[in-house]
Amino acid sequence: MPTALVTGATSGIGAACAREFVGAGWHVVGTGRRADRLEALRDELGDRFMPAAFDVRDEAARDIVLDALQGEFAAVDCLVNNAGLALGTSKAQDSDLDQWKTMIDTNVTALVSLTRKLLPLLIERKGAIVNLSSVASTYPYTGGNVYGGTKAFVRQFSLGLRSDLHGTGVRVTSIEPGMVETEFTVIRTGGSQKASDDLYAGSDPMTGEDIAETVLWVATLPPHLNINTLELMPVSQSFAGFQVARKQD
Repeated sequence: MPTALVTGATSGIGAACAREFVGAGWHVVGTGRRADRLEALRDELGDRFMPAAFDVRDEAARDIVLDALQGEFAAVDCLVNNAGLALGTSKAQDSDLDQWKTMIDTNVTALVSLTRKLLPLLIERKGAIVNLSSVASTYPYTGGNVYGGTKAFVRQFSLGLRSDLHGTGVRVTSIEPGMVETEFTVIRTGGSQKASDDLYAGSDPMTGEDIAETVLWVATLPPHLNINTLELMPVSQSFAGFQVARKQD
């Protein structure tokens, strides 16, 4: 059976992807910083799930863990670049520069570094790369600044990979969700569950499971088919209007 490597598997979309892939008979390597959550997933999912605890920004720690993988878990057929985060909701002029750098290091630098590490194996196995971007890659909003910029990078990087991997048989997809109720907003707002509850109240948002089902569908398409980009929103969410600043009398 094939193997998927899912980053950010400790919660939300990543954990849902681990469950979805294992349920479909795949082996899954799940990465994340919170080892206890990964161990809990292994207890839940059994021997088809391999916890790999490290911070994706730490390349040395990543390599120690991944280079030690053996058997089915070392033969990665699908890379799911899910690890990422948003920090803060302030306008650019009021934002925390350290938060900007953390988003870039996690959402961009770590993603491209891991992808580059696994490309030879993915080419050898004619595998798939599924990158989790966001509707923020296309539609700007106040306070989205660097987060939206990182997700726009992920989208464009995915398209660039498709060009570079032409003829190798490797498929590349950018998945671009809108509102998904996970820990995302809690983390973005510094731990405010109320902020998350207020944002999603009454909106019937998408779930991590919704996105995981989509990721598995993309990963299991016939090998001659490629989904370049796939944008998803809950029915309750649509496009914002333009802002207009008006002169005051």
